[in-house]
Amino acid sequence: MSKTRGFASQSEWKSVNWRKLEMTVFKLQKRIYQASSRGDVSVVRKLQKTLMKSWSAKMIAVRKVTQENKGKKTAGIDGVKALTNKQRLTLVASLKISKKAQPTRRVWIPKPGRSEKRPLGIPTIYDRALQALAKQACLT
Repeated sequence: MSKTRGFASQSEWKSVNWRKLEMTVFKLQKRIYQASSRGDVSVVRKLQKTLMKSWSAKMIAVRKVTQENKGKKTAGIDGVKALTNKQRLTLVASLKISKKAQPTRRVWIPKPGRSEKRPLGIPTIYDRALQALAKQACLT
């Protein structure tokens, strides 16, 4: 049985204590906020890096992108739509900030009230998870 950071297969994704993970991430975010309000930039950056590498934050980011968001079934340029629980755990394990983003899928959507169209870029699920992870670490 292969394990990914203490979690084995798809049945394990369902048994995760999400409240505990959210509390862990919240505590780190609170420490980032406190350091920011003190004006301690070096501590803020260190804590942000810690949060970005945190397994709890990665799990929450993947959950948000693959289960909660409205566009969870929208495929990017790679064609991946819905993920199984095992694929979600693999995605959590593979999230790294240093990787370069893949190109976005370009879709032309109509502008409201006009016949014109505007471009909409749809990132891959991997890139959306990275964006959600980075969003957790920023303060604004």
